[in-house]
Amino acid sequence: MRKRNRLAGLLFLSGVLTLSAQQSEINTYKLKEFDEALSLYRNSQYLSAQLIFDKVAAENTKQDLKADCAYYSATCAIRLEQPGADEQMESFIADYPASSKQPIAYSEVARYYFQQGKYPQALEWFEKVDEKSLSGKERDEYLFQKGYAYFSTGRKKEANDYLGQVVNSQEFGSQAKYYMGFMAYETDDYKEASKYFDEVSGEEKYKEKLSYFQADMNFKLGKFKEAIKTGEAAMAKSNAMEKSELNKIIGESYFNLGEYDKALPYLKEYKGKKGKWNNTDFYQLGYAYYKQGDYTNAIAQFNKIIDGKDSVAQNAYYHLGESYLKTNNKQQALNAFKNASEMPFDARIAEDAALNYARVSYDIGNSYQSVPEVLQAFLDKYPQSAARPELEGLLINSYITSKNYQGALALLEKNKGSNREAYQKVTFYRGLELYTDGKYDEALALFSKSLSEPKNGLYTARATFWKAETQFTLGDFKSAQSGFKDFSVSGQASATPEFKNLQYNIGYAAFKLKEYDAAATAFEAYTTAGKGDKKRSADAWLRLADCRFVTAKYWPAMDAYNKVIEGGGSDVDYAAYQKAISYGFVSKNDKKIEDLKKFEATYPKSQYRDDALFELGNTYVSEKKTQLAVAAYDELLRDYPTGNYNAKAVLRQGLVYYNNDNDEQALLKFKKVAADYPNSAEAQEAVATARLIYVDSGRVSEYAAWVRGLSFVEVSDAELDNDSFEAAEKQYQQNNEKAATTQLAAYVSQFPNGLHSVKANFYLGQLYFKQNAIDNAAKSFQKVADAPRGEFTEQALVRLSEIALKKQDPANTVVVLKKLESAAEYPQNITFAQANLMKTYYEQKDFPNAVIYAEKVLANPKTEDKVKSDAQIIIARSAWLSGDEAKAKSAYATLQTIAKGELAAEALYYDAYFKSKEGKYDLSNAAVQKLAKDYSSYKYFGAKGLVVMAKNFYNLKDSYQATYILDNVIKNFTAYPDVTEEAQTELTRIRTEEAKTNSSIRQ
Repeated sequence: MRKRNRLAGLLFLSGVLTLSAQQSEINTYKLKEFDEALSLYRNSQYLSAQLIFDKVAAENTKQDLKADCAYYSATCAIRLEQPGADEQMESFIADYPASSKQPIAYSEVARYYFQQGKYPQALEWFEKVDEKSLSGKERDEYLFQKGYAYFSTGRKKEANDYLGQVVNSQEFGSQAKYYMGFMAYETDDYKEASKYFDEVSGEEKYKEKLSYFQADMNFKLGKFKEAIKTGEAAMAKSNAMEKSELNKIIGESYFNLGEYDKALPYLKEYKGKKGKWNNTDFYQLGYAYYKQGDYTNAIAQFNKIIDGKDSVAQNAYYHLGESYLKTNNKQQALNAFKNASEMPFDARIAEDAALNYARVSYDIGNSYQSVPEVLQAFLDKYPQSAARPELEGLLINSYITSKNYQGALALLEKNKGSNREAYQKVTFYRGLELYTDGKYDEALALFSKSLSEPKNGLYTARATFWKAETQFTLGDFKSAQSGFKDFSVSGQASATPEFKNLQYNIGYAAFKLKEYDAAATAFEAYTTAGKGDKKRSADAWLRLADCRFVTAKYWPAMDAYNKVIEGGGSDVDYAAYQKAISYGFVSKNDKKIEDLKKFEATYPKSQYRDDALFELGNTYVSEKKTQLAVAAYDELLRDYPTGNYNAKAVLRQGLVYYNNDNDEQALLKFKKVAADYPNSAEAQEAVATARLIYVDSGRVSEYAAWVRGLSFVEVSDAELDNDSFEAAEKQYQQNNEKAATTQLAAYVSQFPNGLHSVKANFYLGQLYFKQNAIDNAAKSFQKVADAPRGEFTEQALVRLSEIALKKQDPANTVVVLKKLESAAEYPQNITFAQANLMKTYYEQKDFPNAVIYAEKVLANPKTEDKVKSDAQIIIARSAWLSGDEAKAKSAYATLQTIAKGELAAEALYYDAYFKSKEGKYDLSNAAVQKLAKDYSSYKYFGAKGLVVMAKNFYNLKDSYQATYILDNVIKNFTAYPDVTEEAQTELTRIRTEEAKTNSSIRQ
């Protein structure tokens, strides 16, 4: 039994020996492959090595060999950045806990990632390393690399902990101290930084870097001279980025030492952080230029600080304002001071900026708010300012010089106890503005307010004059006369600009009151003084002549008319006509005839030519030159088929024939008058004279048959007709309005075609119009207008035009005004018709017709400046709205020469607009400044002008001014959405363009 077992054992051993020999051969082969793979691994041929390591591991069962293969394969995977490489290394550690590679696996991976600069991944593996298993040298390396990895990933506390453990390491100590010094430097712990930097300063490889840090630390410690010294020393050894920073350190050090001339070249060489400058950089360079007196370059730098909201920006904007003042760019200075004054960072700068803002506003005007508001706001905010007396003086003057009388008046009304002399002046000038704008009732109230504060005799006198002038314009001639007399006895009257026209105005007031002798005395005094303008002087001579004429002083009248004729003004034809008829009143009919014939030849297109022909005919009649008389009447009827004298001329021809016993010819003329001009006084006289012919010739039945066909002759009621009208007319003439209205209405109802129906309807229309019974007035005037032309036709058409305008009925307005234009003989009525047709067409957006009538108005030499302004603005606006900018430009340019008030502001805005469009940006800005200074009360055009100014500044490469102005337009002019919308569009455009060019990069 035992033998068998032993044999089995031997057999087993024999097998073992055989297997062992075979395995040895295999292992020897595999070890050779392993060595080959290891050689490839060491030569960084990781993929080839990995394939062999994996093959050896798969074909070998020896655990330590498999472990080594698994370790190196995982290491290759990490180096090849294969997916799952980290998991592969983790598997090695888990599968082979007894491997000799186990202690170095984590640190090997960590070291690899560290060497690759992949510090977050390195830290992951460093965390897995068992620090206790590391030898001294390995541990130092581990601590340094882990500390540096923390440093590189921004975890400075952990970095400090690990690097601090190797500061005494022979191999890693210097590096650790350098990085610990750098971390202290970055946290502004310059004492700690200096300690570490000093410890490594003797080593060559750190010298270059340390000089830069030392320069910066000296600067930050306020050791500016040391910073300059170390910075200069570091410059040659530094790279481009460091040189840029050193230039900044040196430049700013000189800046802080107040040595701006030395600072300039260094500040200019600074390249900025990542190529960009911040607001402080621009401020320092700008201020250095400013201190050198180089204001142009200072402006260029300060202007790059856009949208700054800190103390640096406030300082910059303040010095920008001063630089603009030094270069006489006051509008730009105003904007910069305004900006600085509104910032809260430095109260002293804010106050001084506000003071300068107020002074410049007073000097050039202010489009954002009235100058008095600016000055008052400063006084309210800084009541203890040393400049208070100066500002109070400016405030008083600003009420006048800014011409923002409306805004100034509002401020003064709030503080009724303040400066009453200023109140007197402002109410006076505001009254003048309102008078110019045609708001006479409001103007009258303001002149009365001015007179209630008689602080300054000069303005008391002027207000007295203009109150009287306004009363005259409103038709209150008696009050006007009294006012002009009060002005004349004022002690300051002779010192006023109005004084030279006093006698002219006194004369007109008396003239309107039909006090012709008094009027003549005043007009004569005015012409004798010879101080009036040419137009007024000619008119005064004319009115003097009329006064003499009315008071039957014909020879003196003719002398005065001769003065008008010699002057050759627009009324020369009227004077010539009046002179001619004056000869008739001094029994010089031969001379009268001669002058009337001369008149017809000299003034063939005069509006008085029909008067002259009629008078010529009448004079021939009186001289018994009947054929010439009839010929004169024929010429009148031929040339003026719808004229005022037609009924009279035909009647006169009939009477000439009647008086010369030519009854048949007379009857033809009388019947023509009755047929063509029914209801007229001439028709009544024609019928009456025809009756005499018929009765004398015994043809009474023929007369009766003719008369029965005439609608206006009611033979049986004629006496009642006359009595009824006479009673009503008497009430009308005595100004008994109520009784007159009742009786005239009864008359036209009872006698719709009565003898006096035209006159009755006209009187009734006048009464209804005065009572504001517009519809009733229109009906009465329409009956007058529909009747054959007579003495009331033109006046009725005027009233119908006024009613149509008042009712805002454009279609009917055009019809009536065109009738008036064609029928009118009085120049003022033609002008009235054309001016209102012009306005009506414009309101209907019928621009071609509006322009036609505007040009008619302008062609009339007697058109007043106010109406000319209206015409010119309609031409300009129509051209603008029609897209004809060339014509608009020309019209606005002409308007500028005659316009006042708001129209002048509008014209000035367009002057700025067109100059801007032509690229004349500085001239355009000058126009906007004038608009702000002289017309600040017209806020709409002031706001539009600011938008133009902003565009100008942007085109002048001044983006700060452009954006600042637009921002303020958007904030301050919300009442004008079209303007703020345009400003917002422009602001967005500018900021978009600025973003494209990256304006924060220093150019």
